[in-house]
Amino acid sequence: MKRNRIIAMLLGTALLVCGCQQTPKATDEEKKIEAEKNTTKTEEKEYQGKLDLISPAAYNNTNGLKLKKGDYISIIGKANGTQYWDEVKKGVTQAAEDLNASLGYTGKDKIKVTYNAPDKADNVDDQVNLLDEELDRYPVAVGISIVDLQACQVQFDLATDSEIPVVTFDSGSDYQGVAADVSTDNVAAGTEAAQRLAEEMGDSGEAVLFIQDSKSQAALQREKAVTDELTANHPNISVVNVYHMDELSNMQKTVSDEINAGTYRPKDSELPDGQLTGEDIVAADSITEDQVVDYILAKHPNITGCFAANGDSVKLAVDGLERNKMEKKVKVIGFDANDDEIQDLKDGTVDGLIVQNPFGMGYATVVAAARASLDMGNEAVVNTGYTWVTKENLKTDEVQKILYTK
Repeated sequence: MKRNRIIAMLLGTALLVCGCQQTPKATDEEKKIEAEKNTTKTEEKEYQGKLDLISPAAYNNTNGLKLKKGDYISIIGKANGTQYWDEVKKGVTQAAEDLNASLGYTGKDKIKVTYNAPDKADNVDDQVNLLDEELDRYPVAVGISIVDLQACQVQFDLATDSEIPVVTFDSGSDYQGVAADVSTDNVAAGTEAAQRLAEEMGDSGEAVLFIQDSKSQAALQREKAVTDELTANHPNISVVNVYHMDELSNMQKTVSDEINAGTYRPKDSELPDGQLTGEDIVAADSITEDQVVDYILAKHPNITGCFAANGDSVKLAVDGLERNKMEKKVKVIGFDANDDEIQDLKDGTVDGLIVQNPFGMGYATVVAAARASLDMGNEAVVNTGYTWVTKENLKTDEVQKILYTK
């Protein structure tokens, strides 16, 4: 018996050794593949929070979009090179990658999705020309953020005639043939911005609005939502001035006319008192935008609130308030979340931000365009969501997952 037990023990040990020897070590190539899988999982987690904000959820993934090999989708924005539009572009790129991965397309078979924008931000003519060029390439669908609500009508007619579906995003159009609009709910966001501003102002006082333009649907919707909310529910707050950044030339003339008439002098001006004549006369085009802002603030020294409708207008407002030593008494509510705005939030010069989801817009626009090209049907409106951000909640997971990445 003892001899049998010894033999059994030896056999068991031999089997264990053989089993260990038969387990192959991971090759360098296998390790590389596993590392890439882990990296992909990490990347998915980094942007998944932005996709989760999209409603309906069908637009936060590329499942079931059976595009043909080599299909081309053209996405046209308002600008290049800003953090907001870089986020849009990242969303577009990610959607294209996900489409090709889900369909197994590689090399020349890949679906091509491009992002283009005017060389000069928000230039209407450049955008219209760009749309003309893209339509000449006969994409299966086009997505566009429209600079001017009234522009592109002729091009949309041409797209319809050529059976090229059009999806709008960020800032849409009233054109009846648009397949879908992918955007923030600007009415809800503007209304909340007004409510937050009223709360910060103690529900009374004077406020000014800085709006990026007077032509885009997004800007117009936000402005109207803010003024409607304040008028209807906060009667002790007065909007004393609205400045549209695309109306600079009009304001330059207003400021120069007052300077020349002797009714206004810029801070630290060396101009003589009274009406100006001869060489002292100030030309309208010599007035800078900073001087326009200084003029607005000088005319309304008692303001205690300011709403700014995008990143550029937030910067314009904050710089003006700081230049005129008014930043401590004026509450500022803005849109978007570029680096300067986040720093202003931390410093306390901005009190709260409505942070949109440009990555989600870019992604969902590609999905909507693909669906339109496949005659799958689209929701009329795809809501990409927004998040209210303050200094207090800035470091929370909910906020961190939606901030713009570099």
